[in-house]
Order: sequence, then structure tokens, then C-alpha cells
Amino acid sequence: MSSPAAGAVIALARTPAAAARYDLTPRAAVVCSVLGLATVTALDLLDGRLGLAFSVAFVLVVISAATAVQERGMFTAGIMPPVLLVGALLVVATLAPDAIVISGMPEGTGVFGRTLSATIAHGVPLLVGHAIAIAVIVGRILTVRR
Repeated sequence: MSSPAAGAVIALARTPAAAARYDLTPRAAVVCSVLGLATVTALDLLDGRLGLAFSVAFVLVVISAATAVQERGMFTAGIMPPVLLVGALLVVATLAPDAIVISGMPEGTGVFGRTLSATIAHGVPLLVGHAIAIAVIVGRILTVRR
């Protein structure tokens, strides 16, 4: 009599390696990215401020999407980083405006101003995440088997 764990190991051993690669549809990649970043953002906001955890999570999420999406979704993964960042910051600026702390920003700055200021303040994570995601996509295009 075999255990369920042994059965799972045997099933994994029979699964070709290619079946485990690039399995997210474009829609699934976007949904997983949004849910992942939303979860980390909510956890990061527990202290009342948007901080380093948000920036690191953003970079990891966009790289993960680029590595996990199917070939037909590489365009989506390539254009997603700026849209994801601005969308996340817009939600934060709407729901928790005091969490966006930027020196020199006037007290009465509205949602659009906070979103724009936060996007500019998070320019480095956007640049790093987007550049690595594009590099991953280009690498995948160059190494695709024909």
C-alpha cells in the first residue's frame, strides 16, 4: 500500500519538464500579479506607510509574471509593470492617502497628485522591475525552440 505522497512523487516523475513551464495564461498572469501585489501592499500598510516591502514585491511580481506567462502573453507581461504600479498606487492613494509619505508634498494633495507623486517616488523599482521583465521576455524569445 503506497502513501499519497509517494503517488504524488511518481506523478511528478512522469510529468515532462516542459509541461511545468510557462503555464499562466495572460489573464491568469495579470490576476496573480494583482492579487500578489495587493496582498503584500495590504501587509505593508499595517504600519500605516507604504515602504520597502511594496517596492520589493512589485519587482518580484513583474519578474515572476514574465517568467511564468505563456508565449502568447509575453506582450501582456511586457506592458503590465507600469500599469500595475500606477493602479496599485491609485488604490492606495484613494483608500489610504496618508500611507503615501513624500517629503515636500502639500498636506491637501488630492488622489491624482498623490498617485503621480508616489509613481515618481517609486521610479527606481519600476525601472528595475520593468527592465528585468523585458530582459526575461527577450531571453525567452531568443531561446524559444522552433
